Amino acid sequence: MTIVGGFDVHRAQITFDYLVTESGEVRTGQIAPANRLVLRKWLRQFDGEDVAFAVEGCTGWRFVAEELRRAGHAVHLAEPADTRTLRGTKKRAKTDRADARHLRQLLMQDRLPESWIPPVEVLEIRAKARLYVALMDERRAWQQRMHAQLYHQGVPAPGRNLLTEDGRERLAKAKLSPAGRQVIDVGLSAVDHLTTLVDPLRDELKAFAPRQRGCRALMGIYGIGALIAPIVWAELGDTRRFSSSEKAVRYTGLDITVWSSDGKRHGPGHLSRQGPPALRWALFEAAYIAARPSSPDHAYYLEVKTRQGSNRAALSVARKLTRRAHHVLRDLGDTAWKKAT
Repeated sequence: MTIVGGFDVHRAQITFDYLVTESGEVRTGQIAPANRLVLRKWLRQFDGEDVAFAVEGCTGWRFVAEELRRAGHAVHLAEPADTRTLRGTKKRAKTDRADARHLRQLLMQDRLPESWIPPVEVLEIRAKARLYVALMDERRAWQQRMHAQLYHQGVPAPGRNLLTEDGRERLAKAKLSPAGRQVIDVGLSAVDHLTTLVDPLRDELKAFAPRQRGCRALMGIYGIGALIAPIVWAELGDTRRFSSSEKAVRYTGLDITVWSSDGKRHGPGHLSRQGPPALRWALFEAAYIAARPSSPDHAYYLEVKTRQGSNRAALSVARKLTRRAHHVLRDLGDTAWKKAT
C-alpha cells in the first residue's frame, strides 16, 4: 500500500490529508496535541508501508520531518513562498485542511517546490544564528529607545554610541525628568544584560567557522568574516537546489518586487523580504564591509551610492555577495556540509 499526503502544521494541531493509492480513498483529520510523541504514535499505523508526506517549511517542520524519517518514511519540505504562489488566487476561505490537501496534490503531481532539509549541525548553527540576530535587534532597539527619550526631552545625544565610557558619563550628567532618567537607566541595564547573552553566542559562531569547510570557503569572499560565514552557510543552505544565482538572491528576500500589468513594469518596488531575516541581516552587514576602499566592490558601491544612496548601494553589493556565495557552495557540493572538525 502506498500513502501520499500533506501536513499543515500549527502549534495546537497538525492537520493531515493523505491518499491511499490502492483504494483511492482520501483520509483527513487532525493530530493533537502537536508534539513529537503524539506524532510518533500516529505514524505507527503506517509501519512497513510506502509513505511520503509533504510539509511546508514553517515553524514546526523540523520535528515533523525528523519523526517521518525516524519511521522510515519519505519527507518533502515545501518552500513556503513558492507553495503560496502555486495556490493561486483564493476563491474560497483558506483552511488548514485546504492547505494540507494542496500540499498532497502538489506532491502527487510532482509540482511541489522542494526546499532543502539541512543536516542537524546546520539546523543547530541556524538556531544559534537566529538567536544572535534576535538579541542584537533587541539590543539595538533599546539604544534607539534611549536616543528617542533624549531627543524627546531636548537633551543632546552623546554621539551615536551611548555605551562608551564617555557616552555613559554624559548620560549620567544629562538633565532628565524622573521618568526620563528611569528610561535611560532601564535601557542601559537591558543593553548590558543583552551584551552578556550576545558575546558568548558571537564567540561560538566565530569559533565554528574556521573548523567547517563550507564556512572557510565563504570567508574567502571579501566582507564575509568568521561571524557572518556560519550565518550565510546555515541560512542559504545547499545552493544546488537553485537553478541560478538569481534564484538564490530571490530566496534571500533581497530581490526587488515590482507591480506589472499587460507586460509593463511600474515603480521602483520594494524588497520582497520573503527569505530568512537573519540571512538578510548577515548579507547587509557583509555588504558594508565589502564597501571599504580595499574591497573589489568599492567602485561599484560608490557608483550606486551616487545615484541611489548608501542603503541601496549596500543592498546591491549584498546581492553580489549572495551570487558569489551561491557559486562557492555549489562548487563545493557535499563537501560544504561535512561536519566541523
